[in-house]
Amino acid sequence: MSEMRRARSGTFRGVLAILDLDGPENRPASSNRYHRELARGASTRAAELGFQAETIVTGTQGISDSRLDTILQARGIRGLLLLPIAGEADVMGLDWSHFSGIYTDYLIERPALHSVCPDHYRSMVYAVQRLHALGCHRLGLVMHSRNDARLLYRWEAAFCPYHEHHAKKEALAPLILPELDRKSFIAWFKAKQPDAVLCQRAEVMEWMIECGARIPETHGFCCLNVTSNTVLCAGLDLQPALLGARGVELLIAALHRNDCGVPEHPSTTTISALWVEGPTLPRGPVKA
Repeated sequence: MSEMRRARSGTFRGVLAILDLDGPENRPASSNRYHRELARGASTRAAELGFQAETIVTGTQGISDSRLDTILQARGIRGLLLLPIAGEADVMGLDWSHFSGIYTDYLIERPALHSVCPDHYRSMVYAVQRLHALGCHRLGLVMHSRNDARLLYRWEAAFCPYHEHHAKKEALAPLILPELDRKSFIAWFKAKQPDAVLCQRAEVMEWMIECGARIPETHGFCCLNVTSNTVLCAGLDLQPALLGARGVELLIAALHRNDCGVPEHPSTTTISALWVEGPTLPRGPVKA
């Protein structure tokens, strides 16, 4: 078996394309860090399985779908891993009868492809349980409304019912805005008085400090995506490198089956986040 594995890993089997339909110039730095980890995990796993993964940026290069289709077919590339797109993903211009595709996010409809993404619902429940175990009970969820919608409201859907069933007296209304701004956050923070804030953006800690919070002595902060921030935080690691690797595994499996085209029944593979300890939460007796 060892001999077979060595032979398999040393065989070059083809090229996969990692499609970046937005381009790094059109994303904030926080999103670029997440996208880089996705691509890194995908490239590493592809190499282990005998494939070369090449990133193709289309958004900033002005490459039309028809031109991209020609390039991919000319190079014999049949496997496409699509990085998350800020708006609505639309790659209907490709002739999908020649390609297998995996999308690395919610939600793609044009066309409806198989996808791999974090298990946001389960991860939020886990984060709330950890915070409660640390003694933080008045939890405040802070989100961009567009992110809430893009995730099909999974974070909000996990946060609110959990409190309804387990901590009714401590449940706080989330702050969900089109754009998070200092004035709105400070007004919400003073009105609701949470003892811990859950948010993707670490800069809200500066606004908490303006309100008199001392992190982590009097208040806690839980980052919902530690990869997207350069500040060391406690919170959720959505494991983008693992998501990229799993996406490549699904893609290569489809190629081995010669399973091209738009799937009749698209499926979603989810991976739970890991909890990351950090200096933004108080230490306490946490049960695994």
